Amino acid sequence: MATTSTPRRSPPPDYGTVRPRRSAWSGVLIGVGIAAFVDETVFHQLLHWHHFYDKSTPGVGLVSDGLFHAFGWFAVVIGLVLVADLRRRAALSGRGLTGGILLGAGFFQLYDGTIQHKLLKLHQIRYHVDLVPYDWTWNVLAVIFLIVGAVLVRRSLATRRTDTAVGREPG
Repeated sequence: MATTSTPRRSPPPDYGTVRPRRSAWSGVLIGVGIAAFVDETVFHQLLHWHHFYDKSTPGVGLVSDGLFHAFGWFAVVIGLVLVADLRRRAALSGRGLTGGILLGAGFFQLYDGTIQHKLLKLHQIRYHVDLVPYDWTWNVLAVIFLIVGAVLVRRSLATRRTDTAVGREPG
């Protein structure tokens, strides 16, 4: 009785070498996508506080929201593909990934709150209200995400350096 089997592929040459930097970059993409998703879903669609681009007609605002939503979705998908590759190689750093997600979310939120809201004036968080508490909350959360993310990524990179310096397999 003949059996069919799929040929086994050999593991990649760098199998088991943890890649904290690549893990962090994967997380940055996922973090940017998550922040974009939350902004789009909560503030654009559920609360109707603003569109991505509010300086034109509501139709243009909806189109800009759709493009923004697609951007966030692709960022998450690309980030997850990178994570899948890292897992296949047994190279994923959980701390680096988590730090990267927080860095990406914090970067997106700070960029949105400063460049898009204040410098370019594409939209505001809300209209016809005092913006000060909203702006402070938005930007302070962004800075907290950035600080915690940077600490996690730095520790992830330091762990790899320590493991490499003593001749152990990183991870």
